Amino acid sequence: MDFDLTEDRQMLSDSLNRFLADKYPVEHRTKVAYAEPYHDPALWDGIAELGALFALASEDKGGFGGSGFDISVVFEAMGRVICPEPVLGALLASRILSHTDADQEALLSGAVRYAVGLGEIEAPYDLSFIKTEAQKSGDGYTVTGRKSAVYGGQAAEVILVAAKLDGKLAVLSVKAADADVTGYGMMDGGGAAEVLLDGTPAELVLADAEAAIQDAVNAGIVALCSEAVGAMEVLHAMTVDYLKQRKQFGRAIGSFQALQHRAVDMLTEIEQSRSIVIKAASELNGEDATKFCAMAKNLIGRAGRLVAEEAIQMHGGIAMTWEYPGSHYAKRIIMIDAQLGDTDYQLAKVASAA
Repeated sequence: MDFDLTEDRQMLSDSLNRFLADKYPVEHRTKVAYAEPYHDPALWDGIAELGALFALASEDKGGFGGSGFDISVVFEAMGRVICPEPVLGALLASRILSHTDADQEALLSGAVRYAVGLGEIEAPYDLSFIKTEAQKSGDGYTVTGRKSAVYGGQAAEVILVAAKLDGKLAVLSVKAADADVTGYGMMDGGGAAEVLLDGTPAELVLADAEAAIQDAVNAGIVALCSEAVGAMEVLHAMTVDYLKQRKQFGRAIGSFQALQHRAVDMLTEIEQSRSIVIKAASELNGEDATKFCAMAKNLIGRAGRLVAEEAIQMHGGIAMTWEYPGSHYAKRIIMIDAQLGDTDYQLAKVASAA
């Protein structure tokens, strides 16, 4: 298998990495990620102008990518700067809309920000437990229920909502202005929202939507795992650099064999993570996508925690400070596990698939 990026993906990767490195230094990231609207609208426009969102959809849906590897390129670049822009919501929405004939120009150009409401308080991950309901109302529909942890929902103009309609899982489009949206900052930066729906007017997007929603979740998992790999690589490099500079007993602590072994263990976990992301990305549009995405999310959750904890321990007290970038990388890596199904949930899915 050829693991090298195609020329187009390499160009996108280079452009996006340069843009984010220039516009999203960690000082700027910590400034915008924890204060309303929990991202930088100007830089959202910049990411859209680079065409990053168009890479999330296939050509027949108005984009120029849409494969697992296209998604991976975008989100790995975001992981390197732990970018808080609400691109995950755009990806999830685009994947769902790709199962319809909907025009995605406004979404992919960044002109209209989308979010997707899936999880609920009593059903954070499992689609079969969703209780939000939709009903026919005149020429349209209404939706009633509550969606929790809607990523990017604090800044969204349109929210796609998963709800039960005539006993089946459907997706309906709700204008954020018509819903009761309470935005908040997540502990690792970036924003989300609680969305309350009480007879809220909606438009039907897809009636029998379970397969489309699962496809969107799978794509989101590939994105999050890729983001984690990008963040882990930076945190590992940061740790190795610190080991070379920090001195104890007149020697750089990186010369101590025990710490060298721990740094190598971190690198091994990162390489394993990259391998499973490649596999999940290659299988994203295949029949076994859900199984391989669950395997990737489970491994990334375990590897990410090890890498984050090892980096903090080898840095010592400085790694716990707000000013040091490593603390923000470690926090984001660990919190990725909580999005779209944590380690335990994904392990159960792998077991059931086996």
